[in-house]
Formats: sequence, C-alpha cells, structure tokens
Amino acid sequence: MEKEIENTLKVLKQGGIILYPTDTIWGIGCDATNYEAIQRIYELKQRTESKSMISLVSDFKMLNQYIEEVPEVAYDIIKYAQKPTTVIYDRPLRVAENLIAEDNTLAIRVIRHGFSNKLIKKLKRPIVSTSANISGDPSPKSFQEIDDKILKGVDYVVNLPHLNKSSKASTIIKLTNDGLVKVIRK
Repeated sequence: MEKEIENTLKVLKQGGIILYPTDTIWGIGCDATNYEAIQRIYELKQRTESKSMISLVSDFKMLNQYIEEVPEVAYDIIKYAQKPTTVIYDRPLRVAENLIAEDNTLAIRVIRHGFSNKLIKKLKRPIVSTSANISGDPSPKSFQEIDDKILKGVDYVVNLPHLNKSSKASTIIKLTNDGLVKVIRK
C-alpha cells in the first residue's frame, strides 16, 4: 500500500486526477485546492459545475482548516455515525473556487483510516471524491464496473482493486450555521 500512496501522491502533486478506493465507492479525485484538476474531473464526468463534489479530509483538525466555522453538532454526527457520513458545511475556505457550491457550501467527509486517510495525511490537503462514473450513469458497485472512459480519462489508477469493500455511497447531511440539519441522502 505504501508504494501506491507514493505513486498517487506524485500524481496529485503534479496536478493530476486519480481513480482510487475511498471508504465507500471507487472515486475520481484530485487535490481539492487545484482549480485545473477539478475542472478536468467535471469534464471527464460530463458534469456541470453547478453540481458540486465532495472533499475528503483526514481528521477534525484538517476539517477546521477548510471550513470557516464548523457547527458543534457536526463533531457528534461524524463521531457517532454508523456508516461513512458526508456533511455539507457553510463557508468553505482555502479550496479551489470551482469546488464550492453556488450557495457557498462544501461537502466534506472525514476519513479516519485506510488508503484515503494515509494519502490525505501525506498530501496535507483535502482531496476531491466523486463517484467513478459519467454523470447520469449509475455509480459502479465494484472496480470491474468502472467505464473505460473513466479508466482512460484519469492520470493514475490506484492499483488496489481489492480494497473497496463497500458499494454504497455515504450518507449526506447538510448543516447550516443557523442550526438547520437536513438529511440529503441516507
């Protein structure tokens, strides 16, 4: 796994996009601070920029570096969630502007272990995570279901196809700084 982390890190630092196993489904990703790399993901997925993407961080400390004010309830939601949970926050900071939704929010999931966590810790920045499919197509449930256009469109495919055991996307919850909590996807 360490060799794959080093190979992937090199691609991310050069502004590349990757196909990698997340804590949920296979994802397409890049450095969340790199505008051009994010733009390439939108183009590869044939996705409009108005449909924002998720970012992954390695821990609460990193989360606090990229959100102006994390609502206190977010820590409990993340800590006690029974499955991977992505939270949409108000007023993101220090990420590429084309990653921020039109309502000035950003979806972030804290990854506590595994390949993605180790990769993010070494990069020292969030990485984008979006399903490995063309917009409108179903998300692949396994590595074998990933479309050739996606496989050929990324700069690097992480060679750990056995790692991804989940075939379900994360729960998504929207939290606003004025106290609203809304489940977007279960």
